[in-house]
Amino acid sequence: MPSIEAATPKRKPTNLSLDRSLLEEARALGINVSRSAEAGIADAVKRRKREQWLRENGDALASSNAYVEAHGLPLAHHRQF
Repeated sequence: MPSIEAATPKRKPTNLSLDRSLLEEARALGINVSRSAEAGIADAVKRRKREQWLRENGDALASSNAYVEAHGLPLAHHRQF
């Protein structure tokens, strides 16, 4: 059975510069600033990876879409719906 420590991502203390009033408001509302920043960064990484994948695979997607537009879906005659 894996240890709990192995399942927990390692954290690295990091300095961030944040808008002072936003930080004060977040703290007053009981928001965990570190976890919120981490979630925001994770979302930004996910979006950037998606954008990168679409850029790198755009030609293949366009080619596939053009084929389907011109010839229909391959094996469409096997569809039962």
